[in-house]
Amino acid sequence: MEKNKNTDLFEKFLRIIDTFNRFEVQYVVIGGVAMITHGMPRLTQDLDLLLELSDTNITRLQQALQSIYDDTAIDEITHTALEESSVIRYGTPDNFYLDLMGRIGEVADFHSVRSERRIIGGVAIILATAESLLQLKRNTIRPEDKRDCLFLERLIEERKKD
Repeated sequence: MEKNKNTDLFEKFLRIIDTFNRFEVQYVVIGGVAMITHGMPRLTQDLDLLLELSDTNITRLQQALQSIYDDTAIDEITHTALEESSVIRYGTPDNFYLDLMGRIGEVADFHSVRSERRIIGGVAIILATAESLLQLKRNTIRPEDKRDCLFLERLIEERKKD
């Protein structure tokens, strides 16, 4: 039986997160993958990560990626580059994309986003809570973010009833 593209992407996602965990990279999954993990049926082609901005953490990130990919472009992902850019989009040699962020404008950084730990496919994943995702997405203009906000508001209300 042939694997579909979404299964392949999910396996790449888990492989990267598992490697980040082994290298003790401090991250929070945000964006589409976090939405999917919270239960929203949604498509995404990348993994959005909010990183703790320290030299040690970025070195761990580089080492983790280098343990998976033989790619000199990984050296361009630096603490300084993350401080100066709103996002660094790293395209892996196997056509998977990581959107790496040290902060989200003036709204949030690694330390201000509440997160939770989930186990998916045997891999521990640190992702933004539904409340944090709602805060991050509330004032954006993309149509998918508006849909995400509606889903998150309903999810949060349902959890309050339980």
